[in-house]
Amino acid sequence: MTELMGPEELEAALRSIGAVRYHNRHPFHALLHGGKLNRGQVRAWALNRYFYQSMIPMKDAAILSRAPDREFRRAWRQRIVDHDGDMGGEGGEGGIERWLRLTDALGFTRDYVLSGQGLLPATRFAVEAYLHFVRERTLLEAVASSLTELFAPAIISERVTGMLASYDFIDRRALGYFDKRLSQAPRDADFAVEYVKREARLPHQQQAVLRALEFKCDVLWVQLDALHHAYVAPGHVPPGAFRSEDIP
Repeated sequence: MTELMGPEELEAALRSIGAVRYHNRHPFHALLHGGKLNRGQVRAWALNRYFYQSMIPMKDAAILSRAPDREFRRAWRQRIVDHDGDMGGEGGEGGIERWLRLTDALGFTRDYVLSGQGLLPATRFAVEAYLHFVRERTLLEAVASSLTELFAPAIISERVTGMLASYDFIDRRALGYFDKRLSQAPRDADFAVEYVKREARLPHQQQAVLRALEFKCDVLWVQLDALHHAYVAPGHVPPGAFRSEDIP
């Protein structure tokens, strides 16, 4: 039988998952950050990643709908404002709009991006699997699956620095999404990790928390597997998916 971990031991176990499985270790990211991709490959990444970004508020709304504690809901709902924006409020345009500025800069029409046309099948399947996970598993597992945010600041810094240095078709404004996340992600991760450490009181709950984070890492990793396979090597773009020569 697995022994119960102390709160700090559990956090260390969660962080060790990120050290091995977070998608900053994927070869596609090394290419992206190192300036080794062409404009078409960067476009494919931005287009497919938008689908993931657009689903984050739906994921967070699903978690909110299941949370019985008012204080939890008050804290968690800020995530939806951060991504969707807040009409007339300080939330401004939100992360989804800032990501659309990136796809604008890369020459996509908004109608094309919003339509979901051109997505890799694996992108759609992975993101929808994440939504199903959050809706169907326990609230504790759903919260734990968000803990990839523990590892986000490092990859964001690498991404912004590398892309600005490497691609003359990308400027600081196009990468505005990431500036906000440098402060939002640590705030969100701190809240979620404290919740998980407090609520995972039994060994089987702690193991479920660890598996939930592994699953989320897999969701992010498989999206990059698909991008690499389609647009880098061997270069097998599925029927209907965006092709680098397309200018939608």
